[in-house]
Amino acid sequence: MKPSSSSSSNSAPKEEGNSTSVPKKEEENKKLKPNKSNGLDMENYSWGQSLQEVTINVPVPPGTKSRFIVVEIKNTYLKVGLKNQPIILEGEYFKAVKVDECYWSLEDQKEISILLTKQNQSDWWKSLFKGGPEIDTQKVEPEPSRLSDLDTETRAAVEKMMFDQRQKQMGLPTSEEIKNQDILKQFMQQKPDVVKNFSKC
Repeated sequence: MKPSSSSSSNSAPKEEGNSTSVPKKEEENKKLKPNKSNGLDMENYSWGQSLQEVTINVPVPPGTKSRFIVVEIKNTYLKVGLKNQPIILEGEYFKAVKVDECYWSLEDQKEISILLTKQNQSDWWKSLFKGGPEIDTQKVEPEPSRLSDLDTETRAAVEKMMFDQRQKQMGLPTSEEIKNQDILKQFMQQKPDVVKNFSKC
């Protein structure tokens, strides 16, 4: 009794209406969860990042010699492939890099490893290339191992800041407040008479 053409025409506008009414949610859903390296694992390569650098790993056939590899690194563009073969990877970076501080190497004759140094080292890349799959940068996790690269004084200052931030979030005393409490406790233990006189005043 119900023609298939009429049922499909009735359902089409509803789907269009739903898709246009929630574009923001769809955009959020398109953002992918980053891998352990704060990047993405793609079909023919994977990439990761820190605030300072981007690393790209491109598998190649085992036994590949470096002389057969073609890597072109520019400040806004990358091309990776093998001679006389289709290009494996090509595109315009999400943001510019420092060409003088970028390099590539062949690992165990089976993987091209590329290191790119970001020009802007204060933010995370949403994607490796413009128009590529985007990650949710709110789920990026800075690597704690970076603390080991700092000198002792800077590392201590950073760890103190991180500790204070956690304490504040939990409503607990900061390191400075804890230190002051300890000094007061020691003073009370060493000079109980002074504390008694002070309390009477």
